[in-house]
Amino acid sequence: MKPDPQPARLTAAVIALAASLALLGGCATVAHPNPRDPLERLNRGTFAFNEGVDKVVLKPVATLYRDKVPSLVRTGVSNFFGNLGDVWSAANALMQFHLQDAEEDIARFHLNTMFGLFGIFDLASDLNIERHREDFGQTLGRWGLPPGPYLVLPLLGPSTLRDTVALPVDWRYDLISSVRPHDARAVTYGLRAVDARSNLLRVSSVLDEAALDKYSFTRDAYLQRRRAEIFDHDEDDHEVPPPLPEDGSDPPPAGQRAPAPAR
Repeated sequence: MKPDPQPARLTAAVIALAASLALLGGCATVAHPNPRDPLERLNRGTFAFNEGVDKVVLKPVATLYRDKVPSLVRTGVSNFFGNLGDVWSAANALMQFHLQDAEEDIARFHLNTMFGLFGIFDLASDLNIERHREDFGQTLGRWGLPPGPYLVLPLLGPSTLRDTVALPVDWRYDLISSVRPHDARAVTYGLRAVDARSNLLRVSSVLDEAALDKYSFTRDAYLQRRRAEIFDHDEDDHEVPPPLPEDGSDPPPAGQRAPAPAR
């Protein structure tokens, strides 16, 4: 059996995209760029494109899905995809040495798969077994890799250079990537995208009404959320993460704090 060439192609495509965006940085800047967003002009163009696609395709389909599919079925679909994600989350928690989180995610997957009809019913949450959402971008952040510039990816939305480079690894170990035949896999990806967008309908409506500059609000919210996801255990240990450096990089992980300057 020949190996599936799709993961390699996706990896090459993402690396090429990241390199292209970096090369375009010199001609896609604004007069006074945010230090974390040196490609703001280019990013705003991609953001506008994504908004157009969302308005014409994703939001109408997600709205139809929410209005026509019973709530119980939609909950089951969300639970199913969440259960699949627990496996890769556990692997990333293990790579970050968060052993309890990894154990809980594996326990969730086993319990929900065996007794919850492959995750359609979230029995683990009923038993107060917490879900920990982790990805390879967070793992790289915990290893000390700085985020790099903020990027808006076509169709995929907010990211950073670090998270963009991590995407092929996340895709490679996504359990949906093993679905065969290819048509069934494409349908599964599509259903997951519609389900995810339908869960954000209320949030996007509030954002449309409240944000004066939707692009800036989305960027700042994304960067703050990603930082919180990477340093969440520092906060659990009652250690307050340091403020964001002015150059836009992440502070070092706990235990690797830079010493205070001499007075």
